[in-house]
Amino acid sequence: MKRITLIYLAAIAMVFTMLSCEDELDIVQKGAISLEEYYGSDESAEGAVSAIYGELRGMMYNYKFLKNICSDDVWAGGADRGDNNDLEKMNEFTFSAEHGFLSGCFQSYYNIIYNANIVMQYIQPDSDVKKQMIAEAKVFRALAYIDLISLWGTPPLVDHPLDPSEYQKTNGDPAELWALVETDLTEAIASGSLMQKSNVNDDSVYRVTKQFAQTLLGKAYLYQGKNSESAAAFESVIGSNLYALYQGEYDDIFAFSNKNNSESMFEVNRVVDANNVWDNFDFWHLMIHFRTDRFTAKPVTALGLSDLGWGFCLPQKDLYDAFVAEEGEDGYRLNRTLKTYEQIQEMGASMDPGKTIIAEGYFFWKTRITKDAVPAAGSNFTWDHNVRIMRYADVLLMAAEANLLAGNQSKADTYLNMVRSRAKLENKSATMEAIKTERRLELCFEDVRYQDLIRWGDAESALSGQGKEYPVMTSNGAVTFKSTGNSEGKYGFQERNTLFPFPSTEIQLNKNIVQNPGW
Repeated sequence: MKRITLIYLAAIAMVFTMLSCEDELDIVQKGAISLEEYYGSDESAEGAVSAIYGELRGMMYNYKFLKNICSDDVWAGGADRGDNNDLEKMNEFTFSAEHGFLSGCFQSYYNIIYNANIVMQYIQPDSDVKKQMIAEAKVFRALAYIDLISLWGTPPLVDHPLDPSEYQKTNGDPAELWALVETDLTEAIASGSLMQKSNVNDDSVYRVTKQFAQTLLGKAYLYQGKNSESAAAFESVIGSNLYALYQGEYDDIFAFSNKNNSESMFEVNRVVDANNVWDNFDFWHLMIHFRTDRFTAKPVTALGLSDLGWGFCLPQKDLYDAFVAEEGEDGYRLNRTLKTYEQIQEMGASMDPGKTIIAEGYFFWKTRITKDAVPAAGSNFTWDHNVRIMRYADVLLMAAEANLLAGNQSKADTYLNMVRSRAKLENKSATMEAIKTERRLELCFEDVRYQDLIRWGDAESALSGQGKEYPVMTSNGAVTFKSTGNSEGKYGFQERNTLFPFPSTEIQLNKNIVQNPGW
């Protein structure tokens, strides 16, 4: 009995010793704070949302190429075949799930979603600034998912910061994904915390606005076929009277100096800072500007343009012909959007004898870089300009489409003809064909054409032959077509291209994602 008592007392002593040691080891880590504490100030909340703006800006190279190079607006371009294999593969639909544009955009969209989830999870709405940041985060998450759903179909639904046990997410359900988009946008709009312009000419608002959120909501509804809801969302934007079609010369809409004009719904902003010009590094515009090393004897500077550029993504003749069919060769909008090689020569520039480029003899004019747009203290890779994400003409044309499909012919006519009137064209009745044509001409090379073709079911007819041949233009303007060497049935838009493949890196990291059909 005595032995049992001693053992019992020893056990009790051991327990107390262990508890005492545990208390001593339970030391508060100095300098460490919770995420809730870290994001407790207005400044840290703004910093968290600034990371989202930064991610959007950082993805522009992949974003712009991915959304334009697959369309029937452009050729891959460049000086010679093989000048940029990445562009050729996307343009000709010979790409695979390993393509960098796909993985780059996919990752950036989820980085935006991750940062937005951090904001919504850890920032408390206890100040006006924090409420605004939460609303902006919801808009950005919706923006990312609109593209992910429309381009990939079933991306994983991630609506909160994930624990490690949740990393292997399955494909998302489109209905649930669209519901998340709608909820994010309706809550952000109803919050009363998003910024608004003071008037139609206010160019000082650089952040996400209530009207941009309403536009995204209208777009999300339109993509789902919820036409009445879509029309109502666009009506809120139009009825705000805070946006209008730019009434100066048409090609000045896109001028680097014309930031946040009356037509701009949202832009990726760049700040003029002569001491930090590399902060405005922009490979995109360098890639798509005139191939200036082919214009040396009669340089493009004769046109008032900057002497730089690599000549990718030049217009297809089919786009030019669509303009001519609607406007004629002297069309006001046509001649401020595209230039023929003959027009370029008449203006004083021409290619050097013996030189060639991949082109059909047409050049984008509305994306040109003027000499005065390059900072004097800068380099050929930096410009103090904003990247346009969406403008009011797109809103009006989506509104025309939504109203037409919802049975509101009069409003569809009105919004279509507002855009046509600015282009100096006569009014016409809104039909789907008329709206499709107007969207192609008005918004060419503005990131919408490929998704339009997909959602309308027109992609196969428009793009099935793309990748069979490519055009080579000589200095005298003669154009010949050469075979790409792609095997029959291995190029052009096919059924599987209705959705992009999930990037192979994502498939490797997440075994629960099912690849899209055909990939």
